[in-house]
Amino acid sequence: MNTIPTPDIRPANPCFSSGPCAKRPGFTMEALNGALLGRNHRATETKAKITEVIDRSRALLGMPDDWRLGVVPGSDTGAMEIAMWSLLGARPVDIVTFESFGAGWATDILSQLKLPNARTISADYGELPDLASVDPAHDFVFTWNGTTSGVKVKDADWIADDRLGLAICDATSAVFAMPIDWKKLDVVTWSWQKVLGGEAAHGMLALSPRAVERLETHTPAWPLPKLFRLTNKGKLTEGIFRGDTMNTPSMLCVEDALDGLRWAEHVGGLPALFARSQANFQAIADFVATDTRYDFLARDPETRSNTSICLKIVSPWFLSLDAARQAKAAKDIAALLEKEKIAYDIGAYRDAPPGLRIWGGATVQTFDIQALMLWTAWAHDVVAGRG
Repeated sequence: MNTIPTPDIRPANPCFSSGPCAKRPGFTMEALNGALLGRNHRATETKAKITEVIDRSRALLGMPDDWRLGVVPGSDTGAMEIAMWSLLGARPVDIVTFESFGAGWATDILSQLKLPNARTISADYGELPDLASVDPAHDFVFTWNGTTSGVKVKDADWIADDRLGLAICDATSAVFAMPIDWKKLDVVTWSWQKVLGGEAAHGMLALSPRAVERLETHTPAWPLPKLFRLTNKGKLTEGIFRGDTMNTPSMLCVEDALDGLRWAEHVGGLPALFARSQANFQAIADFVATDTRYDFLARDPETRSNTSICLKIVSPWFLSLDAARQAKAAKDIAALLEKEKIAYDIGAYRDAPPGLRIWGGATVQTFDIQALMLWTAWAHDVVAGRG
């Protein structure tokens, strides 16, 4: 029988999933009452809603005026696939991988597109690869923040201003929570379901003028599915970036995205979102600094993510276990927290080392993170006591 006393406080919201992420504080279904359900997505009113998502996102992020931004199908994955299949092939490609999603983009480029002049620049979980080895004459694909590793690039100083290739960035767990250096990038993708807690299935695709030029001057060597086509007769399909979506979007999800954007504006815009996420990270850092059970998976403090915060288990009990028992123990800790309705969906990603993954984006309240950390210690000790 467990005799370890439980902490005195509980998180008010047990949703710490890294996607879809927690809804914004105070969210109720009444926030979606304005959704234009049962309406054609090309009607004037519905198109205006979709365009509002684009315009509010641009303004909130401080996106340069000459960039295009559109809503595309398939979440961040869809946006990245559209970008890679449409833009790559004109130059050699460097693929920067340090977690599972970057590795997935490498699989697409090497095994599906079969680009002959492609190479991976990789590192194990917890590390960044040698970013200085990226060739500015090559196109390159990278994740700004490793959602499954808890490792982020600390800045974009490693990207050359005079690069010849395109910088294609999967930024889905970074935008709205970390500074993004737009002048260093050419393609940026994300989804609604991360930092602002939107619902799934829709992606955002942002293109620099250099990316648009590539689209209009380069014809891929492979056929493009209809959902991937960004040009018509060699010219950019501008309507995609003015609310004419490539397929039918969910107007319920559109309304939810607008609610998240309005909330972000209300709490103080981008600086406030950064500060909220950083406070959540700091609460975990303060706990880890004095705890002997957990440590960050990211070894370099400057590369530790403030959104997808990944912890490894470092207690003597855990380290004494073989690999199979470590994996089971980590899953048991996460399952116990879920059973107690303390934290849902915080087990490490299936390809990552065993541990916990806690979402610290702006929609999560810091006092909930603080309470959660006390319970992670409790759950560790309960599972350890079982032997």
